[in-house]
Amino acid sequence: MVQDAPSTRIEGIVERLHGLHPRLIDLSLERLQALLAKLGHPERRLPPVVHVAGTNGKGSTCAFVRAIAEAAGWRVHVYTSPHLVRFNERIRIAGRLVSDEALIEALETVERVNAGAPITVFEVITAVALHLFAETPADLCVLEVGLGGRGDATNVIERPAATAITSISLDHRELLGDTLAAIAAEKAGILKRGVPVTVGAQDAVALEIILDRAERVGAPVLLRGRNWRIEAAARPLPQPPPTRGGGFSAPPPLVGGGREEGFGHTCFRYTDRHGHLDLPPPGLPGEHQIDNAGIAIASLRGAFPQLPAEAMARGIAGAEWPARLQRLDGRLTRLLPADWELWLDGGHNPGAGEALGRHLAQWSDRPLHLVVGMKQAKDSAAFLRPLLPYATTIWAIAEPGQHLALPVEAIVAASGGAARPGPTLTAALRQIPHEPTPARVLVCGSLYLAGEVLKQDGAG
Repeated sequence: MVQDAPSTRIEGIVERLHGLHPRLIDLSLERLQALLAKLGHPERRLPPVVHVAGTNGKGSTCAFVRAIAEAAGWRVHVYTSPHLVRFNERIRIAGRLVSDEALIEALETVERVNAGAPITVFEVITAVALHLFAETPADLCVLEVGLGGRGDATNVIERPAATAITSISLDHRELLGDTLAAIAAEKAGILKRGVPVTVGAQDAVALEIILDRAERVGAPVLLRGRNWRIEAAARPLPQPPPTRGGGFSAPPPLVGGGREEGFGHTCFRYTDRHGHLDLPPPGLPGEHQIDNAGIAIASLRGAFPQLPAEAMARGIAGAEWPARLQRLDGRLTRLLPADWELWLDGGHNPGAGEALGRHLAQWSDRPLHLVVGMKQAKDSAAFLRPLLPYATTIWAIAEPGQHLALPVEAIVAASGGAARPGPTLTAALRQIPHEPTPARVLVCGSLYLAGEVLKQDGAG
């Protein structure tokens, strides 16, 4: 008998699991807690956990946390969602993506133990990740909240080493609430008594909710602008002179006993009660990534002060996370002139549009063409509004394999008629007018679209 390919077997198991619960998303912990008890409580046998919630930037923050810890020589488990090309992307075990064989075995084990009880697919995947993590030694476990926080499956961790909340924006309103305050309350549901929470830049409404929740549960707060700061340098900061041992000589202590560390070409400075770090450009482009990098540093320095400063620099510079202002260089670039750039970003809500718009303002050196595909139920008009002033042309697309793709006509309407129908990515790239000068193309609007783009470009 010919065996199915591993990817087909994985998809088949996931498809079966979809039939166990009538709703794709049902924010509750009881079903998963019952399953984890049958599995011997793997959530209680993990290395120290960093738990990250937020609307925008939580995946990037997880990438920075992982990169810093690995730069220090730590073995790191990571659980994120959704995947872009392969299901395995969601689970990284001690530094390596889970293998097809291990994933299939864990899925079948959890499915068997669950014995047909009602449960959502995300809850099963979370149980699989926790089961795999508990079986492999590691130094750190990074968990990204899937949706919300309070009722998210990852919130079964009773006492993480640290929690973090990245930028909160209006998204998933049908599940989390219609207001920023309601959404912030859901995100703040991950806070635990005695566990420090790192909070990055926030809208005043969201921040008030987070701080109130922290006070009520007794969670120490590490707040940007109060407990830590991160600022872009106007120019590269000076490099301290090298010592004979090849490192850098330490300048005088800061007030409070802190020390400064220098790491060569510097683009921003992080400061907290321990002193300050002069750090290189983040491996993830975009001004908003500086906030995410700061959240990662503050979380790790708060929970693990023994981490060396040098690991912070190497990790920030070396972090990678696909579809976050990622420059493509595969098959799709052959549809454009040789001196053009092709970029991909998975941002898809109003907050992501604002962050992306701030970055586009810095791309004034050449014309920009936007190719936009979005998911249904997203606020397309609010996402597009900050981007439109910077676009030479706009193209609306919906890929055949794109999950819950918003119709092209709806994207055109959301753009106020500015967008032209693609209607697909390759068709749009072929139609863009080729100026005699170099230009950029940015494909954006959906992580599901990003997955399809990466497949076409040659990833996976």
